[in-house]
Amino acid sequence: QVQLVESGGGSVQAGGSLRLSCAGSGYTASNYCMGWFRQAPGREREGVARLYTGTNGTAVGDSVKGRFTISRDSAKEILYLQMDHLKPEDTAMYYCAAVFRGAAFFCGRGDPSGFDYWGQGTQVTVSS
Repeated sequence: QVQLVESGGGSVQAGGSLRLSCAGSGYTASNYCMGWFRQAPGREREGVARLYTGTNGTAVGDSVKGRFTISRDSAKEILYLQMDHLKPEDTAMYYCAAVFRGAAFFCGRGDPSGFDYWGQGTQVTVSS
């Protein structure tokens, strides 16, 4: 079965950096979408960044554009999220997610409801 395991979260001061990793296993599809989402207490889950493996195209949310970068090591099946210039408002639980069927469509939309598989999450806390 598909498994996604996140790592790399932690506590950092504003202006600092973290790199999240998501190790994927249990699938053989070559074209699929993987993304990073986050959810802060009392708030809805929001999309941070996503990548469609068919084209290696990426999309990044407006709130993190210019600060966060999504990338993938296809040989190791690891998805990364490089987070620079972190702000206190970036504090949240960060989740990795994947969708295989209709991947191009759901990747384009970026709505978390379109993603079928989720990791357990990794906490990111940014202090001012």
